Amino acid sequence: MAQIIFLGTAGSAAVASKNIRSSGGIILRIDDAFQFHLDPGPGALPKAHEYGINPHNTTAVLVSHNHINHCNDLNLVIEAMTHSGLERRGVILGSKSTLQPGENSHPFITRYHHNLVERVIPMEKNHKVALESVEIHALPVEHTDQTAIGFKLFCPGFVVSYPGDTSLTPQLTESLVGTDVLILNVPYPGKRAQGSNLDSDTAIKLINQIKPRLAVITHFGLEMLKADPMHEARLIQQATGVQTIAASDGLTISPTGYGNYHSPVKGF
Repeated sequence: MAQIIFLGTAGSAAVASKNIRSSGGIILRIDDAFQFHLDPGPGALPKAHEYGINPHNTTAVLVSHNHINHCNDLNLVIEAMTHSGLERRGVILGSKSTLQPGENSHPFITRYHHNLVERVIPMEKNHKVALESVEIHALPVEHTDQTAIGFKLFCPGFVVSYPGDTSLTPQLTESLVGTDVLILNVPYPGKRAQGSNLDSDTAIKLINQIKPRLAVITHFGLEMLKADPMHEARLIQQATGVQTIAASDGLTISPTGYGNYHSPVKGF
């Protein structure tokens, strides 16, 4: 059985700091074989425990870029995954900005935590890595972190894509073809995108071209929460004909049973 669990859906520091929603990332479980943690931002471990996730079972941590709401708890997750280094295990995949020193930046992962895991793999756009039966492609996204990447995971029986924070480009659209479950960070409603991020209008354009079996919008800013993500999801579904869900903290989805999902949270 495969599951996608949202540990947080905050898309800005304002939403997270006001404790309106968490930004703990996304868990992808594939049977009993793999557990991936995507973008472990603030609150990753408390939310994992709250929603019944054992961090020690994590196979790999995937980090799209070095902004704090995407990678703040990376080192904590490594501590939990390895029992503070008692077991050297796990793989870390991420943008160069997160895992390698740059000209004007330092890596978010510490040298100590780098040595606790089996492998640390900095990924460039369009880079491919195989972890046994799962193939992971680094998506060519465009964001203020120029080394930012998204992830397309080819899993047994389905393909799930998470572009992360990005603007809409032809290269990204092409790379997402063949996606079954498309998870989009949509901080803004309507046509209100600012900088290298999506709004509902650009989400509609992307979904119309990809036609996934299921689309999930997440990573909400204050404007999106005021507009109501569920309302925006309905508008996106009406415009695309693709089943679209607005994620909430704790939402659990079966990627192979697209009508089967459960959210323990009501409202904001």
